[in-house]
Amino acid sequence: MHVVNFCNLRPVYIALLMFVSPLLYADEQKNIPPSTTVGKPVIYQIFTRLFGNKKTTHTLWGTLEENGVGKFNDINDQALESIKQLGATHVWYTGVLHHAVIRDYTNYGISNDDPDVVKGRAGSPYAVKDYYNVDPDLAIDPTQRLQEFKALIARTHKHGLKVIIDIIPNHVARQYHSLNNPTGQEDFGASDDATIEYKRDNNFYYIVGESFKVPNFTALGTTESYKPLGGEKYPLSDGAFAETPAKWTGNGSRKSQPNADDWYETVKINYGVKPNGNLDFPRLPDNYAEKEFQQHAAFWQDKNVPDTWKKFRAIAEYWLTMGVDGFRYDMAEMVPVEFWSYLNSSIKIKNPDAFLMAEVYTPSEYRNYIHLGKMDYLYDKVGMYDNLKAIIQHKGSTDSIANSQKELLDIEEHMLHFLENHDEQRIASPAFAGNALSAKPAMVVSATISRSPTMIYFGQEVGEPGSEDTGFGQASRTTIFDYWGVPNHQRWMNNGKFDGGKLTRKEKSLRDFYSTLLNFSATAPALQGAYQDIHYANRPNTKGYDEKLFAFARWQTTNDIHTAQKLLVISNFSATHSYSLSLQVPTDLLTRWALNDGNHKLNSVLTSHNKTSHYILRITNGIGLVPLTLKPLQSVILELPRSTN
Repeated sequence: MHVVNFCNLRPVYIALLMFVSPLLYADEQKNIPPSTTVGKPVIYQIFTRLFGNKKTTHTLWGTLEENGVGKFNDINDQALESIKQLGATHVWYTGVLHHAVIRDYTNYGISNDDPDVVKGRAGSPYAVKDYYNVDPDLAIDPTQRLQEFKALIARTHKHGLKVIIDIIPNHVARQYHSLNNPTGQEDFGASDDATIEYKRDNNFYYIVGESFKVPNFTALGTTESYKPLGGEKYPLSDGAFAETPAKWTGNGSRKSQPNADDWYETVKINYGVKPNGNLDFPRLPDNYAEKEFQQHAAFWQDKNVPDTWKKFRAIAEYWLTMGVDGFRYDMAEMVPVEFWSYLNSSIKIKNPDAFLMAEVYTPSEYRNYIHLGKMDYLYDKVGMYDNLKAIIQHKGSTDSIANSQKELLDIEEHMLHFLENHDEQRIASPAFAGNALSAKPAMVVSATISRSPTMIYFGQEVGEPGSEDTGFGQASRTTIFDYWGVPNHQRWMNNGKFDGGKLTRKEKSLRDFYSTLLNFSATAPALQGAYQDIHYANRPNTKGYDEKLFAFARWQTTNDIHTAQKLLVISNFSATHSYSLSLQVPTDLLTRWALNDGNHKLNSVLTSHNKTSHYILRITNGIGLVPLTLKPLQSVILELPRSTN
């Protein structure tokens, strides 16, 4: 998405490491201390409104009654155990917070929302209306919705899974009003001075002297026929919304009538960034990039910070107290990095194990948000995801994978890997690959190439194509704006049994693949250790090895290399071509692994549990070769048996 950034952040203080020797990564990683954790995090993203919905009506712009909705209670023990068995360690419940929605909840004291500033019928989960409560759609009894979510948190923990929810720091719904403010907390904007454009402790920016006007939807180009609720007559749907003075729009638009492709349903939050970009708060000293969260928390302890900062800190603390284990921060780069230092250090003081991941799309700012902002993980979208997507679509070479890893050499463990999420196209959609199987080699690479977490989106593991037009938006992404059922996922759900009883044979096989891979990535100590590119050792030198193949090595960092887990990974991205070749294993890697001349058996860890498959690493005069054949879209992960001495 297009981002207008007012943060004026400091330049990167660590130069990007580009186009270095393919062996540099391994040389650097020899200094990694022995790993104290086994495997790495696997996040399963659930779009909560859709996950448990059993209805298959699929009416365009359908109501909740017509198309159904998933509830917190639908995510039962069977569902959570199935997610755990898939290999997940964390569940990200997306769309939990109470956001603007076109449904009458006035009997529960909730004001109606205006369709002219709501996207879809079920509403955008990123237009939060009440930060201290959850979406009433998701509860069996809306009066008990918070209690039902607490029960889901407890249920999730019972199955050994951690809970992540969103915090959307950059914007809120145009009609924000909390019914559940804790003592001492007030709504965003409640004490603002709306007679001026900017004041440090205002929560919003104001367009003084002008009233808000609904966008001109006929200027939407390819979607020029768009009308709220598809043109249905509905109370409040009159092309107007009362807001005087008008506020800046969530993506930074300063127009009283934002464009139709602006984030018009939201208003931008003020963090003490003046309209000219100057910062109206204390700055972190330069050396704080090297300091731990405890020193960051101490720095902010006596500082006078903007009111918005305090409000979001209180929100985070509220959900931590509720039992939430971490947060996913929406569009974090639209908020000053100093705020993240303030918030995340406070969170880590309360829970040092809190899982903090953020949506950031500007590579030159990655290190600021990790080292200064104290983020645990950032989306690796611009690098790894974009490169893998291009390869799947036959628009790129596997050389880009190796280069992407080198560019993020010093922060690779902080870069979250994924192939799907609620913002991205479904792999099986025609707009992406048209076939869920095309992602298998990319998924192997994504899940095993670095120490970073892996994330998958519900339905990805059964090939959901996101192929239906639902109302707001277009097919290829599963809707986040309307009531809908997700067909492939519903076949796995099997009317609440969550046993895959209605899956096709192809869908079952795909889920087995994901289960094998994700369980391995969550438990393999080598994936918390060192990496060495062997792609470039083979690219010009190995007959039959070309830009559709990618190979690398991973190994456990221990004091005894003989007992360490050691892996070779090779993937075939071609959907039509088989490869027979002898993969070269570089001499320096053989030396690192203390391997002598002779034949060394390799076990395939992606082979299903009821089969066995072995390969041989043949070392002659210090030269290592692995003869193998790869079918279209096949990957192999080969493990060298460990010594027990």
